[in-house]
Amino acid sequence: MAYDEYLADRIRRHLKIKHIVFSELKMMGGLCFKMDDKMLCGIHIDKKYGDSLLMARIGEAVYETELNKPECLPMDFTGRPMRGYIFVTPEGFDSDKDLSYWLDLCVAFNPTAKASKPKKKK
Repeated sequence: MAYDEYLADRIRRHLKIKHIVFSELKMMGGLCFKMDDKMLCGIHIDKKYGDSLLMARIGEAVYETELNKPECLPMDFTGRPMRGYIFVTPEGFDSDKDLSYWLDLCVAFNPTAKASKPKKKK
């Protein structure tokens, strides 16, 4: 199963409306959106949940507050949640207003986010 292309289009549209320069990276059956070469958000298909989830990089300052919302899950790939990252279930981004909320949180955090170390070329 591939990621939700309709959700990807909605994210692209929101970022373009806000005049945000972004890039995309397909990874592990999902799609990652990057801003300033840093992960902004993504779409992940969760086999346990059975649906596409919005992965949001929102930062640790708002992490606990947002995680208490019923539509939010900790981002957990390895058995250990990644602080500052959450999954949002489809109920949390059904409307454009809800999706905008999450994307705006990601964009607000991005300037203070640390970039991944560049991989060394072999």
